[in-house]
Amino acid sequence: MIEAAKAKKFQIILCKSQSRFTRDMELVEKYIHGLFPIWGIRFIAVADNADTEVKGNKKARQINGLVNEWYLEDLSENVRMVLDLKRKEGRYIGGFPIYGYRKDPTDKNHIIPDPEAAEVVRQIYQWSLEGNGRQNIAYRLNQKGIPNPTRYKAERGWSCNHPVKNDLGLWNKVTVGRILTNEMYTGVMIQGRRRKVSYKSRVVIDTPESEWYRVEGTHEAIIDRAAFEAVQRSLKLRSRTDGTGEAHLLSGLVKCADCGSTMSKCSNGKCSYLRCRLYADSGSKRLCTRHSVRLDQLVDLISERIRYYVQTYYRLDPADLLPQRDTRREALEQERKALTAQLEKRGQALKMLYLDRVAGLLGEEQFIELNQSFLEEKSRLERRLAVIGEELAEWEHPEQQYERIERAQELLKLETVPRELVVGLVEKIEICEKNPETGQQEVRVTWRF
Repeated sequence: MIEAAKAKKFQIILCKSQSRFTRDMELVEKYIHGLFPIWGIRFIAVADNADTEVKGNKKARQINGLVNEWYLEDLSENVRMVLDLKRKEGRYIGGFPIYGYRKDPTDKNHIIPDPEAAEVVRQIYQWSLEGNGRQNIAYRLNQKGIPNPTRYKAERGWSCNHPVKNDLGLWNKVTVGRILTNEMYTGVMIQGRRRKVSYKSRVVIDTPESEWYRVEGTHEAIIDRAAFEAVQRSLKLRSRTDGTGEAHLLSGLVKCADCGSTMSKCSNGKCSYLRCRLYADSGSKRLCTRHSVRLDQLVDLISERIRYYVQTYYRLDPADLLPQRDTRREALEQERKALTAQLEKRGQALKMLYLDRVAGLLGEEQFIELNQSFLEEKSRLERRLAVIGEELAEWEHPEQQYERIERAQELLKLETVPRELVVGLVEKIEICEKNPETGQQEVRVTWRF
């Protein structure tokens, strides 16, 4: 309309009220009092008696514009207060949940795990705990043909704010990094990270973390808290890969005992070594000494100490893994019996309803209404029974529990020490310079326990 007015394709703009055209005082002055007279456009607002042909009511139009802007400002503030209240209560108000979740069909302010995407998120965290870098994780996902979050939503018809790029749905390390650092996967609702500058602007700015809305236990966790914190510790180590996309077992943990810098990995073709980074990066003007140590020997030393501590201070009690009397399971069994009985009653009621209709005891409208009500209740009961059946099916048989005991005992031997265990137990490893006389080298380990 503005373009047509500028081209002088018509002479009059007719509105119910001035607010229908704009509630922004700046636009009132720009168009109604500025450009429209230049373009030969007459503006009329019927309810406000506003007419640019009448010279005497310009002040009334300006007052209307100011009142309308106040109204818009108050409305924006009221909407923001309502949204902030929902955020404080932990109710999700976003348009599209993060990858791994979807909106609950019965409550738009609640999110539930999306089974397929949630499994991908769990795999990403597992790979990270195993020592894989973000780039290598992205490579693995692409090798498996798993679409990235944007393409995943598009393939399911979930429109999103970002256009789908012609990138074949490939993952990158930035996307993987966002997933690995998002606390919402632990069941914590975090909202209000960004906000608009004002109701009149589309500019969005980042909000300080102290002003975020953080509510725990609002939705089902995909990643448990211990695994999440272990990943955060690993990421903070700023571990580097060796070209294969995988960090070595002690990456980021080994420090120079003298200067405190992180030891870097090098190789002479046969063996891999760790040496002080300041020594390696300072060129001819050495800022520190070599502090060189063989990586395989250091890994064996730390692994042996971890095995010793685990086997000394932890005893596996088979009773912990054997099936126990569980009140939750009993409650589910009781609920299933009750629901089955209710379903049988609903089936009998439907038969009686049909017989009453055939006998002419019920009118057609009455029959349709009651029948629909019975069918909806029957459907609800069947859905709940299906959920209970799935949960009960997850309970393992006793013989599987004994297999778990054997597997746990094998794992406790720690023939291969996993990186997540090292990160969880070791704070830092300090390497001293070798004694030139004795050839001995001190290694100091700071444990987390």
